[in-house]
Amino acid sequence: MEVKPVLPGKETPTAWRSAENLCYERSGMEIDGLDYMYVKYARVWIPDPEEVWKSAELLKDYKPGDKVLQLRLEEGKDLEYCLDPKTKELPPLRNPDILVGENDLTALSYLHEPAVLHNLKVRFIDSKLIYTYCGIVLVAINPYEQLPIYGEDIINAYSGQNMGDMDPHIFAVAEEAYKQMARDERNQSIIVSGESGAGKTVSAKYAMRYFATVSGSASEANVEEKVLASNPIMESIGNAKTTRNDNSSRFGKYIEIGFDKRYRIIGANMRTYLLEKSRVVFQAEEERNYHIFYQLCASAALPEFKTLRLGNANYFHYTKQGGSPVIDGVDDAKEMVNTRQACTLLGISDSYQMGIFRILAGILHLGNVEFASRDSDSCAIPPKHDPLTIFCDLMGVEYEEMAHWLCHRKLATATETYIKPISKLHAINARDALAKHIYANLFNWIVDHVNKALHSTVKQHSFIGVLDIYGFETFEINSFEQFCINYANEKLQQQFNMHVFKLEQEEYMKEQIPWTLIDFYDNQPCINLIEAKMGILDLLDEECKMPKGSDDTWAQKLYNTHLNKCALFEKPRLSNKAFIIKHFADKVEYQCEGFLEKNKDTVYEEQIKVLKSSKFKLLPELFQDEEKVLSPTSATPSGRVPLSRTAVKPAKARPGQTSKEHKKTVGHQFRNSLHLLMETLNATTPHYVRCIKPNDFKFPFTFDEKRAVQQLRACGVLETIRISAAGFPSRWTYQEFFSRYRVLMKQRDVLGDRKQTCKNVLEKLILDKDKYQFGKTKIFFRAGQVAYLEKIRADKLRAACIRIQKTIRGWLMRKKYVRMRKAAITIQRYVRGYQARCYATFLRRTRAAITIQKFQRMYVVRKRYQCMRDATIALQALLRGYMARNKYQMMLREHKSIIIQKHVRGWLARVHYRRTLKAIVYLQCCYRRMMAKRELKKLKIEARSVERYKKLHIGLENKIMQLQRKIDEQNKEYKSLLEKLNSLEITYSTETERLRSDVERLRMSEEEAKNATNRVLSLQEEIAKLRKELHQTQSEKKTIEEWADKYKHETEQLVSELKDQNTLLKTEKEELNRRIHDQAKEITEAMEKKLVEETKQLELDLNDERLRYQNLLNEFSRLEERYDDLKDEMNLMVSIPKPGHKRTDSTHSSNESEYTFSSEITEAEDLPLRMEQEPSEKKAPLDMSLFLKLQKRVTELEQEKQSLQDELDRKEEQALRAKAKEEERPPIRGAELEYESLKRQELESENKKLKNELNELQKALTETRSPEVTAPGAPAYRVLLDQLTSVSEELEVRKEEVLILRSQLVSQKEAIQPKNTMTDSTILLEDVQKMKDKGEIAQAYIGLKETNRLLESQLQSQKKSHENELESLRGEIQSLKEENNRQQQLLAQNLQLPPEARIEASLQHEITRLTNENLDLMEQLEKQDKTVRKLKKQLKVFAKKIGELEVGQMENISPGQIIDEPIRPVNIPRKEKDFQGMLEYKKEDEQKLVKNLILELKPRGVAVNLIPGLPAYILFMCVRHADYLNDDQKVRSLLTSTINGIKKVLKKRGDDFETVSFWLSNTCRFLHCLKQYSGEEGFMKHNTPRQNEHCLTNFDLAEYRQVLSDLAIQIYQQLVRVLENILQPMIVSGMLEHETIQGVSGVKPTGLRKRTSSIADEGTYTLDSIIRQLNSFHSVMCQHGMDPELIKQVVKQMFYIIGAVTLNNLLLRKDMCSWSKGMQIRYNVSQLEEWLRDKNLMNSGAKETLEPLIQAAQLLQVKKKTDEDAEAICSMCNALTTAQIVKVLNLYTPVNEFEERVLVSFIRTIQLRLRDRKDSPQLLMDAKHIFPVTFPFNPSSLALETIQIPASLGLGFISRV
Repeated sequence: MEVKPVLPGKETPTAWRSAENLCYERSGMEIDGLDYMYVKYARVWIPDPEEVWKSAELLKDYKPGDKVLQLRLEEGKDLEYCLDPKTKELPPLRNPDILVGENDLTALSYLHEPAVLHNLKVRFIDSKLIYTYCGIVLVAINPYEQLPIYGEDIINAYSGQNMGDMDPHIFAVAEEAYKQMARDERNQSIIVSGESGAGKTVSAKYAMRYFATVSGSASEANVEEKVLASNPIMESIGNAKTTRNDNSSRFGKYIEIGFDKRYRIIGANMRTYLLEKSRVVFQAEEERNYHIFYQLCASAALPEFKTLRLGNANYFHYTKQGGSPVIDGVDDAKEMVNTRQACTLLGISDSYQMGIFRILAGILHLGNVEFASRDSDSCAIPPKHDPLTIFCDLMGVEYEEMAHWLCHRKLATATETYIKPISKLHAINARDALAKHIYANLFNWIVDHVNKALHSTVKQHSFIGVLDIYGFETFEINSFEQFCINYANEKLQQQFNMHVFKLEQEEYMKEQIPWTLIDFYDNQPCINLIEAKMGILDLLDEECKMPKGSDDTWAQKLYNTHLNKCALFEKPRLSNKAFIIKHFADKVEYQCEGFLEKNKDTVYEEQIKVLKSSKFKLLPELFQDEEKVLSPTSATPSGRVPLSRTAVKPAKARPGQTSKEHKKTVGHQFRNSLHLLMETLNATTPHYVRCIKPNDFKFPFTFDEKRAVQQLRACGVLETIRISAAGFPSRWTYQEFFSRYRVLMKQRDVLGDRKQTCKNVLEKLILDKDKYQFGKTKIFFRAGQVAYLEKIRADKLRAACIRIQKTIRGWLMRKKYVRMRKAAITIQRYVRGYQARCYATFLRRTRAAITIQKFQRMYVVRKRYQCMRDATIALQALLRGYMARNKYQMMLREHKSIIIQKHVRGWLARVHYRRTLKAIVYLQCCYRRMMAKRELKKLKIEARSVERYKKLHIGLENKIMQLQRKIDEQNKEYKSLLEKLNSLEITYSTETERLRSDVERLRMSEEEAKNATNRVLSLQEEIAKLRKELHQTQSEKKTIEEWADKYKHETEQLVSELKDQNTLLKTEKEELNRRIHDQAKEITEAMEKKLVEETKQLELDLNDERLRYQNLLNEFSRLEERYDDLKDEMNLMVSIPKPGHKRTDSTHSSNESEYTFSSEITEAEDLPLRMEQEPSEKKAPLDMSLFLKLQKRVTELEQEKQSLQDELDRKEEQALRAKAKEEERPPIRGAELEYESLKRQELESENKKLKNELNELQKALTETRSPEVTAPGAPAYRVLLDQLTSVSEELEVRKEEVLILRSQLVSQKEAIQPKNTMTDSTILLEDVQKMKDKGEIAQAYIGLKETNRLLESQLQSQKKSHENELESLRGEIQSLKEENNRQQQLLAQNLQLPPEARIEASLQHEITRLTNENLDLMEQLEKQDKTVRKLKKQLKVFAKKIGELEVGQMENISPGQIIDEPIRPVNIPRKEKDFQGMLEYKKEDEQKLVKNLILELKPRGVAVNLIPGLPAYILFMCVRHADYLNDDQKVRSLLTSTINGIKKVLKKRGDDFETVSFWLSNTCRFLHCLKQYSGEEGFMKHNTPRQNEHCLTNFDLAEYRQVLSDLAIQIYQQLVRVLENILQPMIVSGMLEHETIQGVSGVKPTGLRKRTSSIADEGTYTLDSIIRQLNSFHSVMCQHGMDPELIKQVVKQMFYIIGAVTLNNLLLRKDMCSWSKGMQIRYNVSQLEEWLRDKNLMNSGAKETLEPLIQAAQLLQVKKKTDEDAEAICSMCNALTTAQIVKVLNLYTPVNEFEERVLVSFIRTIQLRLRDRKDSPQLLMDAKHIFPVTFPFNPSSLALETIQIPASLGLGFISRV
């Protein structure tokens, strides 16, 4: 194709094409020579008035010469498309579906407007992707919705990545700019443009956030936070709500972010352009003023704002004109808080903030000032006008002056000055001009202060500029602002076109492709029309200088100068006050009205003078710089910052100024600032972000094709496409081409040289050689050629598929035929057998039917006969019975008549008898009553006589005397019994208990007897009553017998009912019991489940706490390293650091620290695994509180040491005095010695007896199974007993040690005496019979007596302790009984509650009880621990003193004394020296030891040739020797030097995996040795007896174990970082990009051009590389003897890193989300699992860390169509978050035409099903996460005494002991 070169600045007729014609020219350029692609079923794009472009399908092939195309639309409608008869251009072809949704628009095979529009729409609507590349441009579509794609994890994912490797993103552009700045050492610019509401400000904000995050600041002033804090300030004073955008920037800004030589942010500078001042005084419908005014009104109620006298926004004229004071979802009061916080962060003090708010409030009140007209030429302000009064008060000016100059103006002539009143209209305009002027100056003042806050004193090395500028604008009414905006966009578009053309040219030259100049649209004529001499701006400035210049005269000058002379300038038909300019994007009509006024920006000088005279300090400060700008003598500013100031502060007209020719208009200033901006951009490397507004209604993810295509034409995206399409848009590397089109090659075509292979194949496939070019590394294709190749490939694959289908179907049909034939034969066999069996059955049934008929007929005849016979007999019987019954009835009636007569006669006789008896009884009663009255009267008379009383008293006195004697006898007997009882109670306590039980039983028997007696009495009374009633009962007996049958029947019925009720009650009872049992079971299960959940939660909390602690350690090591780095920098300030690309200042490596340790024994003993389970707070380098505490403890120990020394001296003196007394006494008799021995034996037996009693008591407590054993508190009893037993055993051991120690002390006392006292107590006991000297016997007796006294006192104290323990146990038993009773009461109460309340009450009670018990037990345990530790301390101190005394004793003995003493024969076996597993070194050799063993040790030689962990063993053996010598200073110094030495090594060689692994292994081994030989039982149980002898004796190094554990954690974290740095470059290439299974996933035809970044050749790393690296890591760790559990943790961490990095890249790379890639990933994961099995690491938890990646791969491969598929996906992907699942589905891209895309409806279904899932909204996994590490105790079986020190270590100065 022939193209004409066009030079910049040349005007050609072809350059002035309309946008519509331009798109057709582009389409025609692309489809030229592709006529053969217009065949049947080919799809094309045709214009449409509604959708811009519509897709259609050809119904028949196109032949050259056809005028009409037969098409069918997607909705099924057929139409005929007429071709243009002149151009005969065919409609643009549609790209294959496989290319739709590409990341880069230039990767499309057909490059034209409909393809671009469709690709953007598919990505935006279907995939929810808002970013797309278009060559060097990032197209960003505003989603009008918050998306989770801007978090810290996304920033980390894009940091350091190449621009083409990840999905399009604003972070990718920012990373590219940052990388090029560091690599090329060239300043960068990011140009963000677009319409209002397209998202320019947000995009610029995210770019700045990216720089602030990845670079960090060079100082501690947090410059990046200040840069980000400038955004809310600028948004509040420069952004407003418009009809198109709620947060529209009404000014342009260019922010330069400065970096130092290490590419860290040091400061920033901001330039602003063309603030829309008119918005301060006027807003259109549905728009608002600047946000700050509404924020002030919303915060008017604050106390500090009371003086501003603000109110609602609807009260002020300047804020109510738009009628929309509130934005949905925005809280202005909250935004005000954010604005004030940002001001504070940027150093604007509270006083200045209040000053700003006063000025802003004054502007609002100024807008409410009203004018009253006096006449047509004058006006006045009403007196005491409130708004003006408030304005003057706030501004600090005089009311009269301001009121006067608002209504008047000053006119100056050559001779005089006039004050002229102005009309009401002019006064209102002057008021508004003053308000605009104040606001503009305040805006500039704030910008200046923001720049001062962001300014850095450090020299700026480079910068990245972010330009957030308005895009091309066209409205119904376009004025001066739109003219300036479109002028700026013309300049930017020209620069963009030149840059795109330059990049294309460089690409061709780099690949050595022959190229020609491309004809691109040059808008220099339009720029000349605006800014050239006699251009629009020039004529505007000239008209502004005219005294009577107006908009109309300026318009006429424009018509006269440019109309019909410039093709880009037109005049509207119906207007003489407007003009039209043909911009690069569209035609725009500008209204001339207001141009001159806005260009001059007039404000009256007198009003400014009044403001300058203000008492308010801030107000005059706003106008200070105006004089410098407007001064005729001021020089032209130079440099970047002064130029930005001129751009920020446009000049204001001064009518009274004498040098008016020097005044700069707004247009002139804007042109100068724009030229400066272009100079800056041309001096930098630009990066372009084009923001697109998808719709005008701010609907989320709604795409309006018309609006989008307008913006695409206006922002230069289509120009980029056209320039790319004019050359070779599709570019492939040779390897990509070979991988994709290998199916088109035959085996003989494949050569070893990939480049030659591709050349040979292309020459056969594409005959026209102009359609492609071969570069150095890529193949370049013309537009449409990739689609042609894809068609050939698809046809080849389709033919292969048909052949495979044919073969498979034939094989399946043959298999089906054989199967059917075999089945038919089997069916025939079974059918024929079935027919034969049916015939035989028929014959048997026929014969049986005949037999049945015979018997049935016989049965019918017999039945008929029997029936007749029975009927005859029945008639006879009935007749005979009737006759007999009649006779019986007659006899019965006669008999009953007789009975009735008998009973009537008897009843009459009885009635007569009862009447007679009743009368007789009544007479007897009357008589007896009379006789009783007489007797009563006689008795009353006798009672009154005295003699009767005397008789009675005589008997009573005798009785009283007898009772008195009986009481005395009983008292004596009571005393004797009491004495006996006391003796019995003292002697027979057990008998008392039994008697008590008997008494209780007897009492119960007595109570039963009393109850029985009471029952007998009551029964006797009842018997009497019954006897009395017997007669009545007998009389009524007959009546009762008559009703007996009736009662019996009723009773039986009642009993049956009661039985039924009883059965029912039993059933209900059983049901209730069953329910109670089930409920108890459910409660138990629920409690168990809750316990399991709480256990899991506790484990999670433990892991979180451990992770938090280890993160603190990591941060501590980072700060430590930072401190050392700063110290080194201070020391090396002379040398200049070499520039480098440093990402952050957090290079993690361990650093040495100077700890101050103490070897004293802390009160809190470490439990066996305290390091792993309970991580504590990290230690500071020098904790002063710890230092003071240790110092205090050392002082206490010294005091205790001194007191013990004094006591020892006192004891020695007492021993000497006792010795002297014993010598004076007569010889000791044997009887006394025997007595002492017997006493000692008696005490020992008493001790054993007490022990047995204690054991029996414990046994009884254990065996006693009371109901409380099954209570919830039962485990506490066992725990208490166990603790008691362990404490008793520990006390016994300690007591024995104390006894031995005291006996040794006694013997030492004797040894201090002269030679007669040399032997110790044990030798005296053994040799007592051999001694013949009386003095020696006396000495032996004294020692034995002293020992017996010690034993006696010890046994007494032990007896008391046992008694106390018995008392405490009895008290505990009693308390437990009370607790049991209380539990039973609570249980009874709970059973009465409803089930829910019962459960809650029981749980609450149980929790309370357990809490109390735990607290008590913990308190007891702490007390016991303190006691044990105290005893240990005493023992160690005593042992130390004994050792010193022994040494001193041996030194004081002379040789003669030694000869005189009897020597026992000792057997000396002949063998080598028995080593104790210790190494001795001198104090001065310590640094040499650390240097040779740590600092200069090479891990490789040690790991290969020597035993693992040898340095750790050597260091521990040295520590053992220092402990043996009891030299705490030596121990402390050695351990501190060891720790610091390890840190130095890791700091020096911290990036070497072998070094870090080696010292991690040795640090852990050293830690295990300190635990193994600490002497603690938990660690000693795995030792051999010989190893237990090697335990430390003098020092408890628990604190050093904590320090070593922290050091091991730091080394582990450093190891993880090292292996992460090694694995990081391999993971993406090996797991995602490399084809492990060749041919499964052919490269997709993306044609993706790798950007300016240097990219490694594909296939550099493979999965084998990763596995080899894993093998290397594993072998190194095994060689170094690392603990197996620790190796598992390292492997788990490595696999997590592999899985997280792979999944994160998968989620950010659309080209990787395909079915074939899922297969590759699953295969790669299976290889990793195989590696785990080979290494026996499947139980390490590493496989589980790959679960998210496995599920993502499965998600790529599963079917994704139906609801069942959605349900399967939701249940399968439980390790993925909802955001990750939706992201994978959105990114899923078919690689071949046979695959199908995921429907949007299916993704919605997935989202609905997962809406209740509670998971993290975070999209990416945290690849930097480090699992908390634990160091399980791993004792060594290696004997210390067998360790040999090789000479290669250079440790000849140490010796084995």
